[in-house]
Amino acid sequence: MNNDNQNDSSRVVAAVDLGSNSFHMIVAKLDESGTISVIDRIREPVRLGGGLKDNGKLSKEARERALLCTERFGQRIRNLPKGDVRIVGTNTLRVAKNAEKFVQEAERNLGHPIEVVSGREEARLIYLGVAHGRATREGNRLVVDIGGGSTELIIGEGKKSLLRESMYTGCVSASRRYFDDGEITEKRMTKAIINAELKFYPVARHFRAGKWEEAVGCSGTIKSIRNIVHAEGWCDSGITLDSLYKLRSKIIKQGHVDKLRLEGLKEDRAPVLAGGLSVLIAVFETLGIEQMRVSDQALREGLMYDLIGRLQHKDAREASVQSAIKRWNLDTQHADNVMRTAMALFEQVEIDWELIGENKLILKWAAQLHEIGLQISHGAYHKRGAYILTHADLPGFSRTEQALLATLVLNHRQRFRKNSFEDLVKRAQLPGFRLCVLLRLAVLLHRGRTDEQVPDMAANVTDKGLHLKFSEGWLEQHQLSLADLEKEQAFLEDADFELTFQ
Repeated sequence: MNNDNQNDSSRVVAAVDLGSNSFHMIVAKLDESGTISVIDRIREPVRLGGGLKDNGKLSKEARERALLCTERFGQRIRNLPKGDVRIVGTNTLRVAKNAEKFVQEAERNLGHPIEVVSGREEARLIYLGVAHGRATREGNRLVVDIGGGSTELIIGEGKKSLLRESMYTGCVSASRRYFDDGEITEKRMTKAIINAELKFYPVARHFRAGKWEEAVGCSGTIKSIRNIVHAEGWCDSGITLDSLYKLRSKIIKQGHVDKLRLEGLKEDRAPVLAGGLSVLIAVFETLGIEQMRVSDQALREGLMYDLIGRLQHKDAREASVQSAIKRWNLDTQHADNVMRTAMALFEQVEIDWELIGENKLILKWAAQLHEIGLQISHGAYHKRGAYILTHADLPGFSRTEQALLATLVLNHRQRFRKNSFEDLVKRAQLPGFRLCVLLRLAVLLHRGRTDEQVPDMAANVTDKGLHLKFSEGWLEQHQLSLADLEKEQAFLEDADFELTFQ
């Protein structure tokens, strides 16, 4: 039994960031008032992004380093209740071709699922962490986070992010490309800065000075550079462009990663300092930043606050769904009818099918959004809906959750594309298939789009599928529904699922 959650009225929660440079874990106590107290922090410089080979796959050495780290993290959090831990993977796990295999192994070590988040979702979480750690002020705030494989730019106000972008350049990727052998020269540094500037130019006009009143940097690269320029006496507060150029000159003069001798530089940061510095100079130059303040809070803290929001029924995903409903002008009455029937079916099968609370939420949102494609196409609206949900910016949703949502909408009518579930991460395939059966039945039973209530029905799990028992005489009185159920039998049979009813 886990004692962390047994000592008092507080509960123990944890957030883990599997970054391209470092893996971070925060463990905290959450009391009844919603106040958190950090009780444990662990950071390990895994450099997962440095293990990305030219073929797009993670090297064996990088995987082994990372998995050993997840074993150590797992010792601390494995016994915490499901739902009280959130783990996210960032850029390297977004782009690595063999990421799925690594994720499966890491999940076994950690004892909890890993959510690989999009760049924009990562940006949202970063801003949330920074905003909670700084005093509220009027006006917009620019937040910059230079990670191992990507750099996130966010403009927000108060606790809410308004504009988010993720660019594919970071301290590990830039160091690997321009300073892989450790040599630091004027020519290499110039090329690295120009390359980073080219990455930022397409979005620079949206993030330039004048769009915000305060610039804040966060995470390891920026904090490390802050520590150096302060210790060297080049800057008294935050970071200035002048202090960055002084640092640039000094590391070029020293000439090699192994020869770096700088006040405030930690040993594990030296290999990625040149790459990180080139990216930060590019950010300053392209966005017109004169001075940047530095926050000690970032992604992992944002992840913690987002987790607490979910636990306190303030889920960012719910807000995203409601926004989509409004934007696409959906028939909320019909969607709610479908949702209630889907929920009623879920509650009858959740134990036998080993479904969990998160599954219920996904089914609910799929029911509410199943007609999102109607504004584009009537005949193939399920396909259009799936496309929208695949590519939409849905704050709060991981890539896995968004893919599952899109797959449910794709398969909620007509032919059941069983193979589409094989494209999901393995742990989502079987639950996703079962959720889709429930969604299809709920949509079918509300085909008439009337206010007539679906009768009480018993849903029982069988060895090969599902049996529905309707009120006596209801099917005879609803011949269209009977015909639809018979057609559905055939669709599900093709997907190796047996539907029976009476």
